[in-house]
Amino acid sequence: MITYVGLMSFTDKGLQTLKDTTKRAAAAKEAAKKTGVNIRELLWTMGECDLVCVLEAEDEQALAAFSLATAMQGNVRSHSLRAYSAKEMDKILAKIP
Repeated sequence: MITYVGLMSFTDKGLQTLKDTTKRAAAAKEAAKKTGVNIRELLWTMGECDLVCVLEAEDEQALAAFSLATAMQGNVRSHSLRAYSAKEMDKILAKIP
């Protein structure tokens, strides 16, 4: 599984129905499973981003499909960041000459 960090901000549409955000999050977790993505953690935040999540995907195409499906809902704008565990980072560092 590939790990990603998602940074999200509410759109105007998302803010208009803000009281449904936890219900939408539960629905998103179910939808994610259908595309081969697992939402490990979803947190509402204060500051530049409104939500931060940690996702695991089978492959890049799975994350892309889930991201596009989420974007079509129109409630959030997102940015995905590839994340590495310490073990993965050690393998990367071992390849540096």
